[in-house]
Amino acid sequence: QWQLVESGGGLVQPGGSLRLSCVASGITLDRYATGWFHQAPGKAREGVSCISMSGMKTMYADNVKGRFTISRDDAKNAVYLEMNSLKAEDSGIYYCAARGISGNRCPKSEYEYDHWGKGTQVTVSS
Repeated sequence: QWQLVESGGGLVQPGGSLRLSCVASGITLDRYATGWFHQAPGKAREGVSCISMSGMKTMYADNVKGRFTISRDDAKNAVYLEMNSLKAEDSGIYYCAARGISGNRCPKSEYEYDHWGKGTQVTVSS
């Protein structure tokens, strides 16, 4: 039975940083493309970042480029999202998702992912 568990969310002031973790069990993330999605209150879930199965390709939404960094630690079977210069609009629930797709593909749509975590809450507020 597989599981994706996110952690690392919390309350942070504008301009601050957080590091989100997504730890997998039952699946091996180096066989999956892994994405992070953000859902703000009352809004649809949106893609934030993705790392391909090969680890060679990463993708970022325009509003987080230069501030967020995705990475993967195969030894820990985990994917991370380093978030810097946080803004109030970054608040919401962050979900980790995985899709067994080979090579350098990085799916953009949430509908392309078939494994999901339950999310971790991020609140950016002074």
